[in-house]
Amino acid sequence: MILAIDEGTTGVTCLVIDVDGRVRGRAYSEFGQHFPRPGWVEHDAEEIWETTRRVAGAAVADAGIAMEGLAGIGITNQRETIVLWDRATGRPLHRALVWQDGRTAEVCRALKAAGHEEEVRARTGLVIDPYFSGTKLAWLLDHVPDGRRRAEAGELAAGTIDSWLVWKLTGGREHLTDPTNASRTLLYGLDAGAWDPAMLELFGVPAAVLPRVRASSEVYGATSGDALGAEVPVAGIAGDQQAALYGHGCWTAGAGKNTYGTGAFLLVHTGLERVASRHGMLTTAACGPRGERAFALEGSIFIAGAAVQWLRNGLGIVEQADETDAMARSLESNDGVYFVPAFTGLGAPHWEPRARGTLFGLTRGSTRANLARAALEAMAYSTADVVEAMQADASVTLPELRVDGGATANDWLMQFQADVLGVPVRRPAVVEVTARGAAGLAGLATGVWGTPEEFHAARPDETVFTPAADHAARGDWQRGWRRAVAAARAWATEEP
Repeated sequence: MILAIDEGTTGVTCLVIDVDGRVRGRAYSEFGQHFPRPGWVEHDAEEIWETTRRVAGAAVADAGIAMEGLAGIGITNQRETIVLWDRATGRPLHRALVWQDGRTAEVCRALKAAGHEEEVRARTGLVIDPYFSGTKLAWLLDHVPDGRRRAEAGELAAGTIDSWLVWKLTGGREHLTDPTNASRTLLYGLDAGAWDPAMLELFGVPAAVLPRVRASSEVYGATSGDALGAEVPVAGIAGDQQAALYGHGCWTAGAGKNTYGTGAFLLVHTGLERVASRHGMLTTAACGPRGERAFALEGSIFIAGAAVQWLRNGLGIVEQADETDAMARSLESNDGVYFVPAFTGLGAPHWEPRARGTLFGLTRGSTRANLARAALEAMAYSTADVVEAMQADASVTLPELRVDGGATANDWLMQFQADVLGVPVRRPAVVEVTARGAAGLAGLATGVWGTPEEFHAARPDETVFTPAADHAARGDWQRGWRRAVAAARAWATEEP
């Protein structure tokens, strides 16, 4: 069995997964969120570690086995959150700066104004933004007493949450990360597969503070007795979205998945070829079949399930999100009603931060069912927009879309997504695909599964939604959506 540690933004989930892909043990616990100033978001790294250790023990106990019975441990994590700690004591020197933290926005604006955006994108595949951890790490080095000198002298260690957990699990013996997490820092050269000296200089980060970059699937070392009470190989690491991609079995060019949460993250694997996006996507490291370094395009949809939350919490027209399924089915068509839920601007591929949520096509006959259906349709249309842009970038055709996340429980939405895309949509019975991906990477390295295909075969049942709409209907729907998006963008940009 493999212990999968899924360290998220608000809590830690641990699963014990056996060779047949069954979840034999499960545990979860939240940890604290800290907001010292508006726009600042921090986590207590020691609390994350203690939560992880406690939840791991609970999951193993739930499986009815001893810690010694584990074949290995896989880790997946929130990707851009950064920790700085003392190598000698193993203690954090500041709270971790979370991916949501925006304290380096002015630094990022200055770097853009100085003309560095093009070089950063060419080297790292990313844009200059406080979302990524490079500027946050520089901030920590400047605000921890004597931080920069100590870092340059090799006295301090830094890393994303995977690095922190590996350090604690191995009793400080291992300081490492993998390409999927490294590629979210603004410091990692995608082509070279190593920390980029030019980026380290630009962002002011000494190489001595950074972890070694190892493959996503290999035995890195064993846990110390003090950490979990037994020596267990730590053998797999991947950032959360790439772990979900792997958990779905998307490890060859053209395979893609979408995670429907508050927003949505759509990744399409591009194989061993790094594809430079012409449509506003990010290029990021991903996992090949055996966890080797590969590449993917990533598109972020800012609002997905949050649109339904707004119907519930903001308008009060539904009490539970699952009511929207029956409401959408009650209509024969959308009656020409479109909802562009750009509450925080439009993300990929439109990138219009000034856009706001807009409704089009309302008549006196419009009902709350029209709004519910329009909110669900918007998720499917937004996904189709990103898929189309990615296929144009990568010159691949998506054969099917694998999905996970809370909104996938809505059968009407999944069928409509298949109809809009014109390809099958596959939904797994077990939703913890991110943890499954981490388990697969660790299981391959420790011999639980002999091949990637063997791991993928040991998966829970899936529901497949097959396209049922004809080509003409699909075209009419998308023309209406694109007209609505164009109107929303015009509203955002035209002067009164």
